[in-house]
Amino acid sequence: MQFEDAYKEVYEIVKPKYRLFTAGPVACFPEVLEIMKVQMFSHRAAEYKEMHVDTVEKLKKFLEVERGEVLLFPSSGTGVMEASIRNGVSKGGKVLVTVIGAFGKRYKQVVESNGRKAIILEYEPGKAAKPEDLDEALKKNPDVEAVTITYNETSTGVLNPLPELAKVAKEHGKLVFVDAVSAMGGADIKVTKWGIDVVFGSSQKAFGVPPGLAIGAFSEEFIEIARGMEEKGWYFDIPRYIKVQNEKQGPPSTPAMPQEFGLNVVLRIIERMGGKYEWLGMYRKRSEMIRSGVREMGLDILAEPGYESPTITAVLTPEGINGVEIYNTMRERGFELAKGYGEGIKEKTFRIGNMGYMTFEDIQEMLENLKEVVEKLRK
Repeated sequence: MQFEDAYKEVYEIVKPKYRLFTAGPVACFPEVLEIMKVQMFSHRAAEYKEMHVDTVEKLKKFLEVERGEVLLFPSSGTGVMEASIRNGVSKGGKVLVTVIGAFGKRYKQVVESNGRKAIILEYEPGKAAKPEDLDEALKKNPDVEAVTITYNETSTGVLNPLPELAKVAKEHGKLVFVDAVSAMGGADIKVTKWGIDVVFGSSQKAFGVPPGLAIGAFSEEFIEIARGMEEKGWYFDIPRYIKVQNEKQGPPSTPAMPQEFGLNVVLRIIERMGGKYEWLGMYRKRSEMIRSGVREMGLDILAEPGYESPTITAVLTPEGINGVEIYNTMRERGFELAKGYGEGIKEKTFRIGNMGYMTFEDIQEMLENLKEVVEKLRK
């Protein structure tokens, strides 16, 4: 390298210091980091088109999209969250927003900042949304156009019963928008079978790829509504995105090419591991190991039984101990967990993510250190 000193200066700032058990970004697979070093070329070149089409087809299979489209966006998942509202809900229209934590509240903010009205169905932190409550709320608000569901609430470690909630919404004839940012790649998603109209995720979570790439799947019903929607903007105009993808085998604007290469590698790793359900089983085993470990320390989990996340665990701190203390002390030992997040639980919890590249030995070592830290702080 001609300017190796410039590289070294930046590396000294960002070089890896911790083993990551974060809420994201997460540790990336070595194969992902390696492919992302490939020199750039035109996103209109034949090589990119081949790779892009292959990535989209692999995602359709993984997300079980039988009817509809999958698109890749150079943005965070929140960009697609906004796109769902601007493309799928009329100006001034109503949206029923299910809120089980901080990211459900973000969907509410997105709805309202885009000139739509949010009807809220809210639960205390740690609880999942219940189908019977959604049914009752839709009976009381028959004029809502869509229902938003946070599949996996990153702030509380709760996995919502998505198939049952989507079924209720569809029985009422509503569009179903799903924030799956910390679920996609770690929890099962069957887009067409479950009746999902929009579901979106991000590269930096369960797929173990650096941030900068959002994944969105869209139903035929949603796409048809979007075609007639006014003032939906330009960058996240979903029908335009689909048109260009069909014509040019790529997105309208410059894609996040390195992240897309990395995602394609991960999808190939999943195939080599035995497929989707072997991969999801790995995530389930990781999360079960973490929950079992913290319970053996005498700590409680925020999520109500039966609704625990497969990708992140929110742990209640012992009385008299601040969650930030545990986070900081673990960091001193070389383990980056995640602080508590969200109103009312920020100080009372800390979170352990199990997304991305890690081994079961890493988890065991983290738990051993956590046990020592908790015992020390208790004294």
